[in-house]
Amino acid sequence: MLSAVCARGGGHAPHVPRGAARRLHAQAQRGPGQRRLCEPVLQLFDRQYSEELGPLWTTAREVLCQPQCWQYAVMLNRFCASAELQPRLRALGYSGLLPPASSPLRCFVHPAPLRLPSQRHRPGQLKPYFLLNAASLLPVLALGAADGESVLDLCSAPGGKAVAVMQSATPGLLLCNEWDGRRWKWLAETLESFIPARFSHAVQVSNRDGRVFGRIAEGLYDKVLVDAPCSNDRSWLFCPGPDRGAERIRGREALPELQTQLLRSAVAALRPGGALVYSTCTLSRAENGAVVEALLRSCPSLQLEDLGGLADSLAQHFTFAPPAGPGLLVVPDAGRTWGPMFVAKMRKLR
Repeated sequence: MLSAVCARGGGHAPHVPRGAARRLHAQAQRGPGQRRLCEPVLQLFDRQYSEELGPLWTTAREVLCQPQCWQYAVMLNRFCASAELQPRLRALGYSGLLPPASSPLRCFVHPAPLRLPSQRHRPGQLKPYFLLNAASLLPVLALGAADGESVLDLCSAPGGKAVAVMQSATPGLLLCNEWDGRRWKWLAETLESFIPARFSHAVQVSNRDGRVFGRIAEGLYDKVLVDAPCSNDRSWLFCPGPDRGAERIRGREALPELQTQLLRSAVAALRPGGALVYSTCTLSRAENGAVVEALLRSCPSLQLEDLGGLADSLAQHFTFAPPAGPGLLVVPDAGRTWGPMFVAKMRKLR
């Protein structure tokens, strides 16, 4: 079965017995069932996103309000992958998200909202695949980490993007930082589940406020990813109860300032010539393009990079909002339920 695991030290891939595709098809689950929407959050989103996105919000709203229609991508773990895994996925109707020549990363998507079985964390054992929103790979693809580079994942939990970086390259250092204690533990478990112990010298985990890195690690990193705390649209729509929703709405206005502070720290931690990628999982213009524009105004050493080629290469899978400022915005759509995901890339010139 595809839910088999490998010893974390690496070496042997899990065997996929005959008939696994048939059993997997029976095991593949539809997305989460009906959950109660948080009306205060939905009303806020309706007011804001209908103005910012126009007709795109109509379809995005329908998708976001129906978790049972959400699609789930399957990212293979190159450190624990069976040779039979890809053929089995293709037999189930999955196809590759990326052309094989474009990246070592292997991710498969399905046109239906199928969800393969999740796997429990087991200390010392590797998992063969990671379930994710395919659009969450955009920041990693934009970052373009290369072998031997020093990479900082400033807001790393739950760890999917760090895992994706390690599927794409072998950095000399990948520092995965998470300030929140509970999420830091989640991050550490994710990394243990997907990255062999032999990389422990290169893949490190820290528990610091991301805003201090510009001071304690000035000019140290070749690449920095800031997947910032945001008003996570998918999660917020289903937060438990109107009181919790109202609490999140009250705190939402402070997010752009926090995001900007994290980005300024990231800029300082970059070496000249290094690349910075900023991403969120919200449709909010105030947390996306507006934050990038403010950063560019305050940091003349930064230059915005064009991501049009990346968008073109994934246009058959993702629905992108029309250009309206810096960065790319993936908007959930019928049959393309990926997103929300915003990503922008900048280069530090000096």
